[in-house]
Amino acid sequence: MITVSFDIFMILIAIWTFIMLGAMTIGGFFMFRKFLRRMPKGDGYSELDWQDYYIEKALPLWNQDARELLNELVSPVPELFRDVAKERIAGRISKIALDEGVKTIELDQIMKGYIIATPKKDHKFMKKKLKQLEIDYTPYLELFELADDEKQKFSIFEQTEKVSGRPS
Repeated sequence: MITVSFDIFMILIAIWTFIMLGAMTIGGFFMFRKFLRRMPKGDGYSELDWQDYYIEKALPLWNQDARELLNELVSPVPELFRDVAKERIAGRISKIALDEGVKTIELDQIMKGYIIATPKKDHKFMKKKLKQLEIDYTPYLELFELADDEKQKFSIFEQTEKVSGRPS
């Protein structure tokens, strides 16, 4: 009887060990990704440093309507990741707005930044949200090819040069 309960106890400990190792691996993966984004690139600044720089520099260009639209666009993102997604998209939008030299951020800059900042795997959800908000995304269809792709890693600002040179 004692060996049976001891065997069950050992099995439970083994299962608990695998669960803990799995949880630590998943958490470590996301922490490592954040660490890599904080690593300085060739210019001495990290991707997140540039993102913060563009957001800070373009802060006066953001009006209340643009902020509300951005909040609405990121609303389908799970709450745990929403702030990160909003900062990433805002960084793209801010860089595009600064490159284009606009006085205020309008729908055109928001659409460009939103499309290229959204990973390709989430385009289906993004298009659904845009349809729900009755926003026509057909003028921006070519930008869907420039969007973030998890398989092709590039800086979040590499594609904005291509977008900024595009006629509106």
